Amino acid sequence: MSYVIRMNGVSNNGSGVDRNGVSRNAVNGKKCPGVNGGDAERISVNGFQGNAVHHVSVRAPVSAAKLKARRQRWSVRASEMSKNTLNPIRAIVDGMKLTPNPDKPMIALSIGDPTVFGNLPTDESVLQAMKDAIDSHKYNGYAPSVGYLKSREAVANFYSHPGAPLEAKDVILTSGCSQAIELAITALCNPGDNILVPCPGFSLYKTLAVSLGIQIKLYNLLPEKSWEIDLQHLESLIDDRTTCLIVNNPSNPCGSVFTKEHLQNILAVASKHCIPILADEIYGDMVFPDCEFHSLAPLSNDVPILSCGGLAKRWLVPGWRMGWILIHDRNDIFGTEIREALVKLSQRILGACTVVQGALESILNNTPAEFYQSTISFLKSNSEICFSELSTVPGLNPVMPSGAMYLMVGIEMDHFPEFQNDVEFTERLVTEQSVFCLPATAFEYPNFFRIVVTVPEEMMVEACARIREFCARHYRPLSQDSNDLDQ
Repeated sequence: MSYVIRMNGVSNNGSGVDRNGVSRNAVNGKKCPGVNGGDAERISVNGFQGNAVHHVSVRAPVSAAKLKARRQRWSVRASEMSKNTLNPIRAIVDGMKLTPNPDKPMIALSIGDPTVFGNLPTDESVLQAMKDAIDSHKYNGYAPSVGYLKSREAVANFYSHPGAPLEAKDVILTSGCSQAIELAITALCNPGDNILVPCPGFSLYKTLAVSLGIQIKLYNLLPEKSWEIDLQHLESLIDDRTTCLIVNNPSNPCGSVFTKEHLQNILAVASKHCIPILADEIYGDMVFPDCEFHSLAPLSNDVPILSCGGLAKRWLVPGWRMGWILIHDRNDIFGTEIREALVKLSQRILGACTVVQGALESILNNTPAEFYQSTISFLKSNSEICFSELSTVPGLNPVMPSGAMYLMVGIEMDHFPEFQNDVEFTERLVTEQSVFCLPATAFEYPNFFRIVVTVPEEMMVEACARIREFCARHYRPLSQDSNDLDQ
């Protein structure tokens, strides 16, 4: 280290003797009071002259503790958080032996991205809004971590409801809905807490929670009731460390849409046990015409809700990474603490893409209703084709969805003795038929698989025909002996 020392009263006659008669040269290496005596630091002073400022180099001793602590070899280790981070979908899919049949072109029904096949483009008005935002040159810099005020006002106005009014202060813009979910979980929970997660459910909930030291408790959805929540099972999981209930409606992977009455029953459980809700509503309003979507917040009298959404699915632009949290807290249960927590967490990175923020008001207000209707009409048609075709395949039990982009299919594994589980079943489906469906083990729900219904219609028809052929080859009726035992 180096110090700057001002030397006063030093002779200018070149004698090198100060007013106390101490030789300048004698300072070098001399044990002076308070230098090498008490604190034992050796000072070397060179070439000072008159009332000048001089640099003094100080060589501090290295303590025995520091010498002992010094690393003797490289040891760079991954963090515990990274070790605890696991995406169940990737863990399962990466371990599968996926070798498509070279004689059949691959049909991937596994990817929850509506843009993959190019048959579902976003509306031209959405693209024009982006072009205008870029051409304005107003959105090339940093925005506030929670988003531009004008953009948050646009979201608040778009989603405000008489039963759940919103202002700009109730909106936090995020880098996609995934970041919105992450911020919500992180703001509400501490390590050692637990959250209630749907089963089957979106795998990101588990990925985020476990990496943060938060336990997940899986509550059952009931396929025989169009994937409604088993409320009795849900309530049995609540304890004094339960800090959040996640409700995903419309559902990934089920494609279900809850009725107003069912949502009110869910709220009653949350209210009874004073549990806040994280409402994942990224597929909000992506429901079929014979069904109605009810956002959770307007139905709540007292339960505070963090509603997470974004542009990704309804506007068919998942890569634009624009999401949001809507803070519904009419009874001030969250208070300032949770709001401040969300703001602080948003400051860890500088939020959502500024260009998309600049286009957001126009996207929300100027996208024609026909665009939404066309998308939903296509998704319903493909779902009906898939459900109709697979309903007549022995050994399969598809569940007709009511919205979103997915359809779940049950496998009667007893009729497919060659395969131990849904992972092996779907793996062989790729090998023989070049059709890739996601095994529902990835959603903690074995012996089902998920189909994404966004593929072009002709591909959906072809995929269903191949699945039928595959099942016909491997289906085995139960023996008479087994039937007798069952009776």
